Amino acid sequence: MTPESIRLDKWLWQARFFKTRALASKLCAAGRVRIDGERVTKAHAAIRLGHVLTFPQVRDIRVVRVVALGARRGPAAEARTLYEDLVADDARAGKHP
Repeated sequence: MTPESIRLDKWLWQARFFKTRALASKLCAAGRVRIDGERVTKAHAAIRLGHVLTFPQVRDIRVVRVVALGARRGPAAEARTLYEDLVADDARAGKHP
C-alpha cells in the first residue's frame, strides 16, 4: 500500500462499518463489496480518496464515498469523518419524499 491508499478491509473496519476486521475481510472475499461499481473479491484491494464503495450492512445497502483514509480505529465521531454517505437515512428507512 502507498500513503495514498489503504486496504479495503482495514478501511471498512476503521470507519466502523464492521465490528472486526475479520468480518470486513469475509465480506470482501465473498465478493459483496464494490469499488466504483466494480465487484471486489480481495480484502487487500487498495482504496483511495474519492472511491465509492457499495456493500451490505445488516439490512441496508451502504453507498459511501471515501473522503479520508484514517490512521487508526478511533471513536465513532472520528470514523464518520472518513466517508460521505451517499444514501440519505430516509431512503434507507424506506421513506420516500
